[in-house]
Amino acid sequence: MNIKQVSEEKGISADTLRYYERIGLIPPVNRTTGGIRDYTEEDLRWVDFTLCMRSAGLSIESLTEYIRLYCAGEETILARRDLLMEESAQLERKMAEMQACYDRLQKKIAHYNEDLVKGDKIFA
Repeated sequence: MNIKQVSEEKGISADTLRYYERIGLIPPVNRTTGGIRDYTEEDLRWVDFTLCMRSAGLSIESLTEYIRLYCAGEETILARRDLLMEESAQLERKMAEMQACYDRLQKKIAHYNEDLVKGDKIFA
């Protein structure tokens, strides 16, 4: 598959695919004699893996380091665990941010309820 076909199938821009390859999120894709990227099944698995991990919120830095280890033959169960732990920590941070937003919203609702009980109808 060429980059346009992969882009259309995966719903990601060709520029993003090139960027991911340039920074190491996707190992270098073989090119035809004409210089066109020729994605193999293995390359597509890397694209899927990268898209999945990015959609889960994993940082580019963590994912790049994991892929670097894998390509260097140093990827281990420890590296996989570290990747998942980083993903878990990022999700926990996002959940804490969401909880803080939720708490602020609940305080505003409580404030407006108090105003309604007092008979303040400015916003009614």
